[in-house]
Amino acid sequence: MSANRVGRRFAVRVSRVGRLGFVFWALSCFGCGDAGDESLAGVANTQPPSKRFVQQQAMIEMRDGIRLNTEIYVPRDGSGPWPILVTRTPYGLGHDDDGFHRYLSRHYRELVDDGYIFVFQDIRGRYASEGEFAMQRAPAAVTGRSIDEATDTQDTIDWVLENVPEHNGKVGMLGVSYGGWLTVMSMLDPHPALAAVSPQASPADMFLGDDFAHNGAFRLAPSFGYVALMETGKLNAPFQFDQHDAYEWYLDLGPYSNVNDRHFKEPRPTWEAFMANPNYSDYWKRASVLSYLEQIGLPALHVAGWWDAEDLFGPLAIYDGLEEWDEQNLSSLVVGPWRHGGWSSGDGRTLGAIDFGSPTAVTYRAQIQRAFFAHHLKDQPNSGAWPAGEATIFQTGTNAWRSFDDFPPASKQTRLYLGADRSLSLGEPLEAGSRQYVSDPESPVPYMPRPMPGFWQGGQALWKVTDQRFVDRRPDVLSWQSEPMSKPLEICGAIDVHLVASTSGTDSDWIVKLIDVYPEDYEANSELRGFQLMVADEVFRARFRDSFETPSAVPANRPVAYDFSLGSRCHTFLPGHSVMVQVQSTWFPLIGRNPQTFVDIPSASASDYRSAMQKIFAGGEGSYLSLPVVDLSDAARLFEESGP
Repeated sequence: MSANRVGRRFAVRVSRVGRLGFVFWALSCFGCGDAGDESLAGVANTQPPSKRFVQQQAMIEMRDGIRLNTEIYVPRDGSGPWPILVTRTPYGLGHDDDGFHRYLSRHYRELVDDGYIFVFQDIRGRYASEGEFAMQRAPAAVTGRSIDEATDTQDTIDWVLENVPEHNGKVGMLGVSYGGWLTVMSMLDPHPALAAVSPQASPADMFLGDDFAHNGAFRLAPSFGYVALMETGKLNAPFQFDQHDAYEWYLDLGPYSNVNDRHFKEPRPTWEAFMANPNYSDYWKRASVLSYLEQIGLPALHVAGWWDAEDLFGPLAIYDGLEEWDEQNLSSLVVGPWRHGGWSSGDGRTLGAIDFGSPTAVTYRAQIQRAFFAHHLKDQPNSGAWPAGEATIFQTGTNAWRSFDDFPPASKQTRLYLGADRSLSLGEPLEAGSRQYVSDPESPVPYMPRPMPGFWQGGQALWKVTDQRFVDRRPDVLSWQSEPMSKPLEICGAIDVHLVASTSGTDSDWIVKLIDVYPEDYEANSELRGFQLMVADEVFRARFRDSFETPSAVPANRPVAYDFSLGSRCHTFLPGHSVMVQVQSTWFPLIGRNPQTFVDIPSASASDYRSAMQKIFAGGEGSYLSLPVVDLSDAARLFEESGP
């Protein structure tokens, strides 16, 4: 069930009079070469940011009198005017040894070479900014207040345009994760000078598929850890676990009702909201970007990673939601083989044990992101052409960049049937039957090998590319595996699940994984022999099978059909590789334990958590995955010069 749309409240405002703030101008400006022209000719400037920028600090006053801490970096070389790039964040403004923002030498290095004025800002209530922080502050039209993240961005842009010299009047904005969401909110109600935006890994709906819940299944470790991180004070405050194994810590925690008594001694507004809203209520809908998407009048580059453990749903849903309004083809999509934010630093050639054959993150930053902002913000004839394809997608398996005019591309939906044994069949139903297992909330399946760190202490990083053999053949995990592929199996698009299952309880979680099994004689890397690479995965909470707003008990011991999606992927199962499907009912502590009884989970007691017999039905009327099969063998590859 998609989120309901609400009426559009966004209108372009005329520029307001800038508000004065205290500004500190760094001393001495001297010429250091024409960095923009050099970089466009292929010569990078290797000088540190302290030699290339004049640093300014300002407390910029918002329309309600609150002042936000802002750092501004103007190129020293005098070759302006330059466009302005804005990044807003709740995570603080980190610096290098010279006291300059670290993004200038890392994440934005390629953009620095092209010549921009960079603006970094703490959002209200965080770090050095004044005011009260609110997690995913809803638009002003919904709250009835005069301010929201869009108005704070507008006021910031007003001030910068009026107080910072040598700009060309064009502003871009970008950010990752929460910064991506801030970019989306500013895009929905844009300042007139905002000319291009890039929301990267932005959450779209925290109940349906992003950080806090997926299909209504509460993500315990990410949610608890994030509340502790963000609402303990104005600065990031990672929770201090007193056990080495976070799995054991969360199991010892018991029901959610123990959180406040044992750990959150003072109120945490977001945790209280989680506990008060276990269903898809207005609380979640107000925060959902999907409620506000309509025609956007400026170019947007949406960025996602196939193995993003936090926000893969978001950017794909935002891009898809804008498509019906995008008559001018202003909205573009990039998806690469990355973890959360993995495109923004490093070379992106590998993720865990998987080698993609080229520096995919460098390709993105140097040839996609760089071209996007140069094309839309610079008035230079040699700024480079923006790629023609609307979607630039990295196809894993074959490790090739592809360009599509529409995403997902046309495909042939082909059923992958589960058998009554461990077998899979592509296109042809197998003999009817069933397999079963016992799901025990007291011994849940771990989402990554133990001992595991807390989610925000490293547990979020690489678990999606962990070899799934660590749970294969557990008694509470069912696996199905095909014969080795005789020819490539290419999929690109949404992977849908039709799961026919029963439970002896009155509620259940169903976790389904699509896995690429490497050959036992894999020659390219002996460490990958037999490796089980999770390509796609998702959880569905059974009580929401008919409605996310109004849950209902599951009829015990009766087969029920559950239809949900593993999301979109673009992957090739190569010859010699096998396809595997895994099904389980716990994924701990990524997903909070389901009591497997139909109770109010936030107020459940320990006695409500009970074991259940789970049964998966196979055959023509049973369970299958619907794969978007394509043939891209003749499709052109992009960025071949970026290969090894």
